Amino acid sequence: MEDVSATPGQWNQPYPLASGQTQQHELSETRLWVTLLDHEWQVCRQALVSDTSRTDWKQNISFVAPGSDVTIQRFIRPDPGNDVLYLPALADRPTMIRPFQPLTIPAGRECTIYVATTVWLRVLVGNTRSQLMEMPLVEPSMTWVGRSTMDGDLCYTAPTVARLVLEAVPRRPWRAITPVRICNRRPEPLMLERFSLPTPMLPLYRNDAGSLWTPKVTVVCETDISAARLRVSRSLPAEAGNCEMLAAPRMGSQRVSLTRALDRIFG
Repeated sequence: MEDVSATPGQWNQPYPLASGQTQQHELSETRLWVTLLDHEWQVCRQALVSDTSRTDWKQNISFVAPGSDVTIQRFIRPDPGNDVLYLPALADRPTMIRPFQPLTIPAGRECTIYVATTVWLRVLVGNTRSQLMEMPLVEPSMTWVGRSTMDGDLCYTAPTVARLVLEAVPRRPWRAITPVRICNRRPEPLMLERFSLPTPMLPLYRNDAGSLWTPKVTVVCETDISAARLRVSRSLPAEAGNCEMLAAPRMGSQRVSLTRALDRIFG
């Protein structure tokens, strides 16, 4: 039977399935199958080989089930609804951003860099939009941030080019753009080798062009690097354009574990 859909995948777009149909997705480093049966939903996932040239989100709907070489996760249908939709979410831990080349900010100067982090994917189904599962689209690498092996926190780590020009940021539907303004108010240069992005504190938006955005994060370093202050803007940057919110922050800044991680903004 021919596919009933051959359009690119979209966030927050309901896709109706008939019993026995499977929707297959390929995005980022993940291949995903979602199948509707009379009494259950089934989800399969397979990791893809990393390909930095991949920019499009492919999806199709057919009566072709995934092969037996992938593990099936089964979920009882929460209601008779036959829609499935997908929402993005930022990481559930702070993300340590590591520019491929360190960036030096002279004394008394500031700059804005644009970083793009890979989102997680949430699968929601039925009339009630019940969430079946949440998964990272790229298996995250972990790093320890702290003064010692006893005093610190686990964070995700993400290498990045840390662009100074927005137009140079590659646009991919599974990556969220965050402007980071770094103010060096010290009397000496600041070498930026890595810094902690508070991803659980950030809401996530999508603009009219389909790009994912977060509010701007401002880091002010006045004396010692370990005493840097961080602020999340209450509004979106103007360059994001007209946006809709797709995900609220996972947690507030009052959470103790996150606050400890932010005490070490520069690692």
